[in-house]
Amino acid sequence: MTCRIDRRSTEQGVVLQVSGRIAAEGLEVVRTALNGRHVVAIDLAEVELVNREAVKLLAQTEAEGIELRNCPAYIREWITKERESS
Repeated sequence: MTCRIDRRSTEQGVVLQVSGRIAAEGLEVVRTALNGRHVVAIDLAEVELVNREAVKLLAQTEAEGIELRNCPAYIREWITKERESS
């Protein structure tokens, strides 16, 4: 299973709600969803598993000003470690 992305429009912009696994095959889906409309946040409450490339993408996205909502602790810790090592 790969990830599923639902878009919710808010007054501030679009919130992407991601569920499932974000791995190599799902990265392009996430990148495509990030392009186009004004994405203000990614909700990660229903994410089950990520790989290193997904963590790098999430870290980059957050650095560009997109909020990571409901980010699981293990993903937050991994993002922090990625930033420290780069």
